[in-house]
Amino acid sequence: MPRLPRYLLAGQPQHVIQRGNNRQPVFFEDADYWFFLECLQEGMRRWPCDLHAYVLMTNHVHLLLTPQAPDALSKLMQSVGRRYVQYINFAYARSGGLWEGRFRATPVNSDEYLLLCYRYIELNPVRAHMVDHPRRYRWSSYRYHAEGRPDPLVSDHPQFLALGNDAQERSMAYRALFTEDLDEATLERMRHSVHGGWALGNDRFRSEIEVATQRRAIPQQRGGKRFGAGRKRSTDRVE
Repeated sequence: MPRLPRYLLAGQPQHVIQRGNNRQPVFFEDADYWFFLECLQEGMRRWPCDLHAYVLMTNHVHLLLTPQAPDALSKLMQSVGRRYVQYINFAYARSGGLWEGRFRATPVNSDEYLLLCYRYIELNPVRAHMVDHPRRYRWSSYRYHAEGRPDPLVSDHPQFLALGNDAQERSMAYRALFTEDLDEATLERMRHSVHGGWALGNDRFRSEIEVATQRRAIPQQRGGKRFGAGRKRSTDRVE
């Protein structure tokens, strides 16, 4: 089946995941995480994107980004991916690819799912049983949002700013969002969206994305109908 084209959208948040090839590690030492973040920061200066939330896991990364130009997201991920692979190959005397093909991305309805996506991303280390609370994981945006720690990579989305009148209020409100886990239905919908590249939002939002991009934003049923149970679900799971 031919791959669907990218969502070339400016000003629309997208949830991005990039995995290591065959789920192999892509980070080995602290210096690797720092270098990836440096690549990301420099890439965003060249290909303007606002980074709202992120987590760097051992074998994959999650990013929530709003590109400021239609091709900025693709250009950014290509730039970061190439530079990081060159670094890893040199640092560890290896050769060949590092990533599992193309990155995956899905547009996110800001009103409905944006802050849920923040939580989905920053709770990854907890779901992976690496830590018991997201504050204990170094390589994410949680401590910026929940504790006000400086992070030059992060740009505040209006939905985050609306949590409070000042930084202290926002941090307090953000911490309160993490008192309960995401329910399984929400987790499954978000996994399905990012794996399939389907827009994450209500029917109206997905229709608007289809009109704007001239590509399908929801899976097809067997027989050509537009909605999704007929598409075989990937067995690969997003943590």
